[in-house]
Amino acid sequence: MFTRETLDQLIAQIGLYEKEMIDLQRHLVAIQALAPESGGEGEKKKADFVRAYLEKLGVDEIQAFDAPDARVPCGYRPNLLAKWFGRNRTKTIWVMAHLDVVPPGDLANWDSDPWELRRDGDRLYGRGTEDNHQGLLSGLLALIAFRDTGIQPPCNIGLAIVADEETGSAYGLDYLMQHHAEQFGANDWFMVPDAGDPEGALVEIAEKSILWLKVKVEGKQCHASTPELGINAHRAAAHLVVKLDALEQIFDKRDPLFEPPISTFEPTKRESNVPNVNTIPPQDIFYLDARVLPHYPLAEVEAKIRAIADEVQQQFGVQVTLSHTQRAEAAPPTREDAEVVVALKKAIADIKNNKPRCVGIGGGTVAALFRRAGYPAVVWSTLDDTAHQPNEYARISNTLSDARVMAHVFLQG
Repeated sequence: MFTRETLDQLIAQIGLYEKEMIDLQRHLVAIQALAPESGGEGEKKKADFVRAYLEKLGVDEIQAFDAPDARVPCGYRPNLLAKWFGRNRTKTIWVMAHLDVVPPGDLANWDSDPWELRRDGDRLYGRGTEDNHQGLLSGLLALIAFRDTGIQPPCNIGLAIVADEETGSAYGLDYLMQHHAEQFGANDWFMVPDAGDPEGALVEIAEKSILWLKVKVEGKQCHASTPELGINAHRAAAHLVVKLDALEQIFDKRDPLFEPPISTFEPTKRESNVPNVNTIPPQDIFYLDARVLPHYPLAEVEAKIRAIADEVQQQFGVQVTLSHTQRAEAAPPTREDAEVVVALKKAIADIKNNKPRCVGIGGGTVAALFRRAGYPAVVWSTLDDTAHQPNEYARISNTLSDARVMAHVFLQG
């Protein structure tokens, strides 16, 4: 059991790292770690920078696990596992962060260059500052505080720094879990600082199932002045979109753990059909984003969607094809009484002086990969939730306070 004096020493030490943290954000923001799907060259340059920094720190162990990917110049996507050894080397408390970022989008919507760090008071602006540099740096600063104070943690502090989180994790954590799962132990704890709220009170322990469907409606093309000669795929698709609204009434269970507490079914992206106004479109394609409470198997939801699509087929004489762009059944939730959950809630209460609570979310995180493997994982951070937006920013105060919370958790290991 640690003393308050030990914790206070770490808290004070982390307060000395503001300038170092800002300098690290500046370097990280300048490296465009974009996936090949986004026209980028992957994460190698950022991984090289992070590894060089870790080596300079003198961490006890650094291992690289490269996922082969012929689409990027170096031929692989880098994943790093670093450890600072504790008294018990058979257990590690992991902080998992990702190297990749999303594209900035329309630069006209930014007030400054997204690849150049800009400070405005407590805010650091730039692509990746919040998603996910803040989480990476919070874990790193907590580790550095143990090094600089000479306090040996009760177990290992681990940093899992991975690729490909933004586009599916096939070359990141999923690759590690499939090919190098032996790097993680049965007694390990896992923190994923990649979602949260402005107060830092929400501890995410569960996620909904995710179902992304591509809906292709095929009819018959003709001139718009003679619609009787064709079958309007766009009209049929519009009717199908409206009919799918019934899904929320069919799958209507509520679970107060989740925010929102219901299953959601949202039509989102729609592809272009015909280039001119006076043509009946022979094809219409739209996408459905469904976030389903764990109470319902996805097969049951898919069967109902298929039945609704069949009704539209019969009504309009079209062909409706459904295909997955993403399908993930909800992973088993992390128990509220799991050691990592209890430790994190205690740390949040002590450091932030607020009352943490466990929640489930509709968004998908890589914590699901840990949970499916039977590991207790929590998703937590203190965020204003500007990820993927123009003028993304991270607060200096949040990064430092999150580092103090993580140091508290490390002491409880």
